[in-house]
Amino acid sequence: MSFSIQAEQQSLLVATKHYENFPVASIFLPKHLRLPIAFIYQFARQADDFADEGEASVEERLHQLNTFSDELELLKAYIKPSSDFFIALGAVIKAYQLPYTPFFDLLSAFKQDVVQTRYENFADVLDYCARSANPIGRLMLQLYQANTLQNITYSDQICTSLQLINFLQDIAIDFEKNAGKQRIYLCQDELKASGISEVDLKSFVEKGKIIDKNWSTFMALNLNRAKNLLEAGKPLGRILKGRIGFEMRMIIAGGARIIAKIETVQGDVFNHRPMLNKWDWCVIFYQALIKV
Repeated sequence: MSFSIQAEQQSLLVATKHYENFPVASIFLPKHLRLPIAFIYQFARQADDFADEGEASVEERLHQLNTFSDELELLKAYIKPSSDFFIALGAVIKAYQLPYTPFFDLLSAFKQDVVQTRYENFADVLDYCARSANPIGRLMLQLYQANTLQNITYSDQICTSLQLINFLQDIAIDFEKNAGKQRIYLCQDELKASGISEVDLKSFVEKGKIIDKNWSTFMALNLNRAKNLLEAGKPLGRILKGRIGFEMRMIIAGGARIIAKIETVQGDVFNHRPMLNKWDWCVIFYQALIKV
């Protein structure tokens, strides 16, 4: 494969400059996979930023995302795209025989982020996760040449869990995004059943209101659900061999560590947003090393 130096450097920069609670194109991955993963990450990161960042209108955001869809369609039709990045991404897709569906699924989820801010029930949340998170795992399995049906199932469980964990740790951030159009990934029916209103959420986010028992119980339900999914997908970390397996175990251990941090503060992510520090990474490294 040959890439433009600019496209290569930009992808590696994007993959390393953003804070992530989970490893992205890390040094533990085989060297020959770091660049392809960086290109996949840049695609997802840039598209996600179209949906979330800046002051663009809904129409402008959708236009930017549709531009990515158009470039993918050109690649799929064996027509040269217009940007160096998509030319390079096309080389990655061809070299590793990556499917196009995960890329289109990601764009579908990001477009949904632009126009939808509430989720009625857990089935709706799972549908979103299937397009916003699971495609990344499926692309990774293809890169690893390990995309068996069983591995895909494990990967989907892990990716969905990590997406749910991100929702829980970023409740305040998501609530404040998009110029007052507060985005809530929490299930509306479960919030209602728990006696939690959007007025309560607003008080937690904007006024620093101390959380109550209803909120702690609600968060425990959500954390247990994410924990069970992560545990269900855990065998993938032992199935994958070498550096790839180690990376997967790091990701799983990182997710578990974030859950534990949220549990420690009884779900108060408003005043104690969980962040992984150096000690946490030491624990994660050790757990991945002993294949926990």
